[in-house]
Amino acid sequence: MMISVLENGSEIVIGFGSGFVVGSGFVAFLTVLGIIPRLVQLSKSSHALKLYQIAVIIGAMVGVYITFTDTTLSLPIIFLMIWGFIHGIFIGMLAAALTEILNVFPLLMKRLGIDEAILWLLMAIVIGKICGSLFHWIIFVDEMPK
Repeated sequence: MMISVLENGSEIVIGFGSGFVVGSGFVAFLTVLGIIPRLVQLSKSSHALKLYQIAVIIGAMVGVYITFTDTTLSLPIIFLMIWGFIHGIFIGMLAAALTEILNVFPLLMKRLGIDEAILWLLMAIVIGKICGSLFHWIIFVDEMPK
């Protein structure tokens, strides 16, 4: 009985602490990259700053809810296509912001002393992403229990 209480208590503390660390890292990541201020600047929509903040918070909360529950959404294919397109835009903006702000690849290649191999690094990343996506959607998703 006492061991069960200790196990549950430690799981709660570890889970809460881990969530706090990951959430803080996500907010720091968005802050360092400056994605939201850059969006506001490019779209000239500084009057809607509160809406940007609300959208990020609601998006995070809905993502957490969908991740931790058995909720499934049976949506029309057109809605899923739009949703996927919007996710792609976000991931693209995240990657662009990361490379724009930090100059990750040139800096990495210069530090490693292999400046001439940047094309090979980019091709390895692209091919790795393609292979990983194909594995996920062709093999992993088909074998998931229904």
